[in-house]
Amino acid sequence: MGKKNVTLITQSSYIIVNNGLVRLTISKPQGLLTGIKYGGINNLLDLKSNELNRGYWDINWSLPGGQDRYQLLRGSEYSVINFSNDHLEVSFKNTYDPSTPGTRLPLTIDHRYIVRSGVSGFYCYSICERPPHSPAFDLAQMRMVFKLQRERFHYMAITDEKQRIMPVPEDLLPGRGKQLIVPESVLLINPINPDLKGEVDDKYQYSMDSKDGGVHGWISSNPIVGFWIMFPSQEFRSGGPTKQNLTVHTGPACLAMFHGSHYIGNDMIAHFEEGETWRKVFGPFFVYLNATTDVSKAYYLWLDAKNQRLKEESLWPYGFISSLHYLPHSERGSATGRLFVQDRFVSTSLIPAKSAFIGLSAARTEGSWQTESKDYQFWVQTDSDGNFTIKNVIPGEYGLHGWVPGFIGDFLKEEPVTISPGSETQLGDITYIPPRDGPTLWEIGFPDRTANGFYVPDVNPMYVNKLFVNSPEKFRQYGLWDRYTDIHPKSDQVFTVGVNDPKKDWFFAHVDRRNGDNYIPSTWEIRFNLISVIKGTYKLRLAIASATRSDLQVHVNQMNAEGIVFQVMNLGDDNVVCRHGIHGLYQLLSVDISSTFMDNGDNCIFLTQARGGDALCGILYDYIRLEAPPT
Repeated sequence: MGKKNVTLITQSSYIIVNNGLVRLTISKPQGLLTGIKYGGINNLLDLKSNELNRGYWDINWSLPGGQDRYQLLRGSEYSVINFSNDHLEVSFKNTYDPSTPGTRLPLTIDHRYIVRSGVSGFYCYSICERPPHSPAFDLAQMRMVFKLQRERFHYMAITDEKQRIMPVPEDLLPGRGKQLIVPESVLLINPINPDLKGEVDDKYQYSMDSKDGGVHGWISSNPIVGFWIMFPSQEFRSGGPTKQNLTVHTGPACLAMFHGSHYIGNDMIAHFEEGETWRKVFGPFFVYLNATTDVSKAYYLWLDAKNQRLKEESLWPYGFISSLHYLPHSERGSATGRLFVQDRFVSTSLIPAKSAFIGLSAARTEGSWQTESKDYQFWVQTDSDGNFTIKNVIPGEYGLHGWVPGFIGDFLKEEPVTISPGSETQLGDITYIPPRDGPTLWEIGFPDRTANGFYVPDVNPMYVNKLFVNSPEKFRQYGLWDRYTDIHPKSDQVFTVGVNDPKKDWFFAHVDRRNGDNYIPSTWEIRFNLISVIKGTYKLRLAIASATRSDLQVHVNQMNAEGIVFQVMNLGDDNVVCRHGIHGLYQLLSVDISSTFMDNGDNCIFLTQARGGDALCGILYDYIRLEAPPT
């Protein structure tokens, strides 16, 4: 049988789109997805939810200095953008008029759906625009949410390793679940599926870095159907490759996250000034549907979804999008070059930047790509020789950013990079000189912008999630902050350079120590030996993988006013400790230490997390290095 034509039925309050494989029902003019028929299931979406709360776009925003506002995004104008036998694109638009009185979201929103003949799924994207004379506002989060049938969808998959049968919504209610000190965390005490008893459910346990994601979803039983969200590109998602986003959670919910502050904090909020114009296309992303009648082949739905995601990536940018604001391949450009590292204390020659992350962003200061939240970003990894080609870049002027595993700090090319339509910008050889004053006396950890190289404890058996037992992501377990006190109940961590092993003896999170019902500041000691003190300034490099509400103090050899060499208050708000992460907003702190603080022989640096009374505050170090004075 050949492909079936795409059909469109228009009713007074909804439309029905059908391509022979998938049938969508969309409210008109709101543009909310109320039904998806596929694979023998009349509606994949949650029948117990209100029709207008099943497949929807939403936003968190505020007026400057005002309270957070949550809003479901609905259209007020429906139109057919493009319609043929094999293609349909429809629009649901809400136009903002600055002259209309009242407090309203100062954005024009145009949600689009695309259905194509022979394609087992559909495409979604949104065009957001601020017209001239719009008032100031702050954008905190934007996403699309799909609530699936809770009676059918119980198995989720994010990666090859992260797949499991999930709880059901009723398990999170009192009597079946017990809310823990983190509001999103629930201990399953009497779940409907007894195999899940004693586990913790928390949506943040299923977060993924943008660079590692691309496809996630659910598989239903009876019939066996897969529902998958696919990102063919990450260019329209805020925060660059290391930004962590939610994927799935008990509901069953499947999320397409575009912008949000999770794992970064308020620095991620996009602030728009009064009168500032702006336009951005979020997406398209692809909702892929597949099915099998053989229960023994259910896992192949995941493998098929992974392969389909690669196909979608190869087709990017899509050639079938009708908006003038979405640029096809012919209207984009590229940049190519080779990145080296120059560190004379590591090598007298330039070092090819192997597996470095390098990208183009509107950010103009070192490392600020992490919090860039208004424009597009384009990232790749270099090959073993440091070569890179960044393809399909929207024309404009960018900062060239990068970071290299094994070296601290952020690279930023001095001159901006201009990308022109249909051309390749030759950048040639580029050299990154990481922060360095003198030779390394000692180092703790490996600089990869995470706390992965340190000791992550086993979970308290009371709060286990079996998915992360014997997993490379042990840090995803609930309550690991309290394991620090279990290991160090009376006194704090002491690490002796040359004796202790960071992977065994350096706790991954510098948190408060539990003392009865209270949490008290903790001080970690780094003990080391100097054969002889060199006159001058020593440099302590503290690469921070994450920080939350922390007051960090650094003392040398004396824990008093005379010994303090550095202090920073209220460091970070990325909430990584309670959200089971291993990194958040990367920061590099460089501390000058006069040689007058040092002694011949034994020395000690004290790192104090000085804010007490907070179980969930803390610092995750990426890497620590002490450099001798330059010679």
